[in-house]
Amino acid sequence: MSDILTQRCDVLVIGGGMAAAWAAIAAAKAGASVILVDKGYVGTSGVTATAGPNHWWIPPDPVRRREAIEQRHAAGLGLGDPAWMERVIDTTWRTLPDLAPYYRFGSDGKGGAYYSGVRGSEYMRALRAYASAAGARILDHHPALQLLTDEDGAVVGARGHARLTRTDWDIRAGSVVIATGGCAFRSGLIGSHGNTGDGYLMAAEAGAELSGMEFSIQYTVSPAWASTRTLPYTAARYYDAQGREIVAPPRGHAHYQALGAALLKGPVYADLIDAPAALPPILKDIQPFTPPPFVRKGVDLFRDRWPIKLFGEGTIRGNGGLRIVDEDCGTSVAGLYAAGDAATRELATGAISGGGAVNSAWALTSGQIAGAAAARRGLAIRGKAAGRALAVGSAGIAPASADRPIDRKMIEADIDHHMNGYLHSLWRSRTQLSDSLALLDTHWRTISDHSRAQGLALVALRETAAMTATARWCTAAALARNESRGIHVRVDAPALDTAGGARLLTGGLDRIWTRPERRVYAEAAA
Repeated sequence: MSDILTQRCDVLVIGGGMAAAWAAIAAAKAGASVILVDKGYVGTSGVTATAGPNHWWIPPDPVRRREAIEQRHAAGLGLGDPAWMERVIDTTWRTLPDLAPYYRFGSDGKGGAYYSGVRGSEYMRALRAYASAAGARILDHHPALQLLTDEDGAVVGARGHARLTRTDWDIRAGSVVIATGGCAFRSGLIGSHGNTGDGYLMAAEAGAELSGMEFSIQYTVSPAWASTRTLPYTAARYYDAQGREIVAPPRGHAHYQALGAALLKGPVYADLIDAPAALPPILKDIQPFTPPPFVRKGVDLFRDRWPIKLFGEGTIRGNGGLRIVDEDCGTSVAGLYAAGDAATRELATGAISGGGAVNSAWALTSGQIAGAAAARRGLAIRGKAAGRALAVGSAGIAPASADRPIDRKMIEADIDHHMNGYLHSLWRSRTQLSDSLALLDTHWRTISDHSRAQGLALVALRETAAMTATARWCTAAALARNESRGIHVRVDAPALDTAGGARLLTGGLDRIWTRPERRVYAEAAA
């Protein structure tokens, strides 16, 4: 990179969503100098801004919290951690109200405030204001492209490109928090276009491990012509083109299989005639991005019947992400922390999806934990002479062989087909996963061997590389977990393996590896 704008801070936060903002707030409140960089605009980036997120919200009643943790731990099929669940519940309860100076919480109908449910766009705007007030410096439209490491392999900053000024940047930091969100593989899921797995790739290039990547199968039911939010569809009935009702289980993998099988045969229609009477008047306030596509189409959401589609959510409402190795949300690389959907959520939810509430509470909690820990590290080494920094990662930057044009659109279409296509994702098998992995490996070799770009073209190329890498990790992990557990379902291994209750780690770039995590997970207290 030439004409690099160099800056320095104690903590660099990469990302622009809920977890990134909470990390920046926590680090700044701890006294660290903080820079927050995002590929978009902090406050509108990511899936939170288009949603009406709820939070895992349980009063400090020991019995109620214990019951909630026991239920979640059992549902997570052995992969959750009760101690982390307690941290998530407690941190959320104590600190979400701190946003009140910047966000108008609703009424609980009893004279108090209703904290657990928030309006996504206003929530993110408030988090931006809170972070700025705390002292964080926000750099919008500054996508990160590579992490920087010192001679010992510790992460000491990042490099990227400023979209609006077309200037490369280099930020040295005492520590870095990856909070870049999950990856939906460009499925069209609302708010997810920028969620391309960038943080996974940069961290893996620095040597970080991932965990839970097999738990990447979740879908949003939406009108076929536009992705919206999921709240109304809990009351939906579904019909084929002949008007015959499609009987699907109310939730879970079997529900998506039933709808996916019908969609492979032809159009599927939904109606919300049975929706609770209280829902229509309040939907626009809870999830304001849901009604407009119906209004523009001239469809009455609650009276008409309309075609649907399943939009893949990948690791956004799946569980996979960077492995957390300690109580500080540290990764397996020194100086690098992870938060939100960029980190594995197995700690809080086990083998099942965290949905909206648990994932939101996890983003808030992990963001604050990672930000505070990054601040401690950054402040401890403030003032020390900066040594040599190496930019790690070569895909799209330094090809291993001769440069040549590559078809990014074709590669991304293949990724979408193999990660979000109903046949591939809803009916996983060894044969299908092996075939997918072989194709994805070929695409990775093409990118790593032959692609090179600069500026905005490099930003786009690195997104393609990150989606390719993420798809390979998800597929390899799904192939290695030869059982069905939680949201990972194998049609050729439908049973739960009683000996398979370990988290599955994965990593590597040119050669993917997987192995069970060697640790004993905490049990819910007797």
